[in-house]
Amino acid sequence: MSRRTHISRSGTARPWVPAAAAYAALFIGILDIAKGVFPRLRGSRISEIASVLPGGVTTLAETASLLVGILLIMLAHALRRRKARAWRAVVVLLPVGAVLEVLHRHPVAASVSLLLWVVLLVGRREFYALSDPRSRWRALWNLLVLGAFDVVIGWILVAAQHRTVAGSPGFGDKVWHVVLGLVGLEGPVVFTSERTGDLVYFSLAGLGALTAVTTIYLALRPERPVAALSGDDERRLRALLDRYGRQDSLGYFALRRDKSVLFSASGKAAVAYRVVAGVMLASGDPIGDPEAWPGAIRRFLEEAGRHAWVPAVIGCGETGGEVWTREGGLDALEIGDEAVVEVAGFTLEGRAMRNVRQMVKRVERLGYTCRVRRSGDLSEAERERIRTAADSWRGTETERGFSMALGRFGDPADAECLVVTAHRAAPEGEQTPGGDVQAVLHFVPWGADGISLDLMRRDREADPGLNELLIVRALQAAPDFGVTRVSLNFAMFRSALARGERLGAGPVLRAWRGILVFLSRWFQIESLYRFNAKFRPVWEPRFLVYPTARDLPRIGLSALQAEAFLTLPGLGWGSGLFRRRRHPQAVSDVVTGGRRRAGRRAWRPSSGRP
Repeated sequence: MSRRTHISRSGTARPWVPAAAAYAALFIGILDIAKGVFPRLRGSRISEIASVLPGGVTTLAETASLLVGILLIMLAHALRRRKARAWRAVVVLLPVGAVLEVLHRHPVAASVSLLLWVVLLVGRREFYALSDPRSRWRALWNLLVLGAFDVVIGWILVAAQHRTVAGSPGFGDKVWHVVLGLVGLEGPVVFTSERTGDLVYFSLAGLGALTAVTTIYLALRPERPVAALSGDDERRLRALLDRYGRQDSLGYFALRRDKSVLFSASGKAAVAYRVVAGVMLASGDPIGDPEAWPGAIRRFLEEAGRHAWVPAVIGCGETGGEVWTREGGLDALEIGDEAVVEVAGFTLEGRAMRNVRQMVKRVERLGYTCRVRRSGDLSEAERERIRTAADSWRGTETERGFSMALGRFGDPADAECLVVTAHRAAPEGEQTPGGDVQAVLHFVPWGADGISLDLMRRDREADPGLNELLIVRALQAAPDFGVTRVSLNFAMFRSALARGERLGAGPVLRAWRGILVFLSRWFQIESLYRFNAKFRPVWEPRFLVYPTARDLPRIGLSALQAEAFLTLPGLGWGSGLFRRRRHPQAVSDVVTGGRRRAGRRAWRPSSGRP
């Protein structure tokens, strides 16, 4: 998010306060961890420096030092994100730490704590980002349930060591020993064996650390709203697409019903998004009147800043990227090219199309035929048969896609979508999910005169070359449906592959191309580019828009999660610590932005797009 937006939200001229507070907490946390992990540092100059910094409670025990260091590092990240909840936690903890420093006769450290406390109070308007309101109660339940579990387990652990306990401590002494041990302090129970004492001490401290870390995480994690497209939002988006849908081939994918949408103040432009792992992820260009795009983008960035989400856009075009970078103070990175075929210029004649022409004729000789229809022209029985077959051909448990996939088939609202099916009678006595349907392409509207590839799936036993036949028949039938341009797959890093093989390419470019070719063994980067190039397309660049380079890894992970190629375990009561893992699909679908792989190797028994 831009500095301009931060200042407008805070209403102050102290944008440095969150970063300064975060770096201070990070520095102190690292020192505390170092003191806890490396005992030799306690008598060094580092320990002397740490003694005059806040966090003096770490002087009480080694494990407490380690625990507080971890918590400070977690708070540092939340402070940098301007989390109001993190600010409240630090503002409460600093005076407590100052009192402890005074009790331990560390007046300098107490003064530093109070000074930081005053700085945070003065800059309180800079900490406005909201956390997930639901996580507040989850954090409380996590603390209570895990805390009770820790006390029970700790008491059992202490009681089990009764042979090495000095004296006869009562039930209350043992419970108090457990409670103190959970925060890294020594309790009233004394063990005759030093080894047993260390075992109990570090076990209790580990349980307490786990409880504290999970509680802080739940309390500070960013809000993850339920993404859902309301009926009213969908009607407004369709109205914008009817007027401005031809501007972006990805515009129709904003109608996924697991996306949220923000409209500009005028209602003439909108941005569809989903929040994943703290990243507010949009795809493609804004929808609607380009003159109203800045208003929708500003609303998007304000919403991201209010919740401390990282704003990002994947797969936007050149025009959209320019507006995003200008209005949001963001950066852009070219990530590949979209293959767009102009129907008027497409032909199977000529030497350049020889390979495609031969593949199509060979598949036709095997008895395959194709039909091209609008989705609304299919009977309910046909839609159900195709849907069932496509689901059975999918290699994963869930539909995939976010930026370049609709996520549904045969919905009455999508009557203008184009369906291309390949047919061949199944051998006698053999039952197939789709009957004679062997493969399907599904295109969504791209304005009034274009279509954009959404889904490409086939029977796992179908013959190679069927994908070429489907695409060729779709292009040949396009004029009958008023279609003049067809958007096919997205080729990741296409320009680098193309330039790297040209005469005169420099050593750096050749080395980068060599890396991409090597990665293509797993990610199908080069083969997808080669397949798209068969149809002589026009290459349209696509970009990733992001705030800073340090956010790129986080944005990449969120994109993988949004496209359903990566599933991380949930944390917190009700979410399930462990979730059922989905079958892995070829990673090449990730690098193509969710679009189905193409080419002969792409027709292996993995799922189609998405």
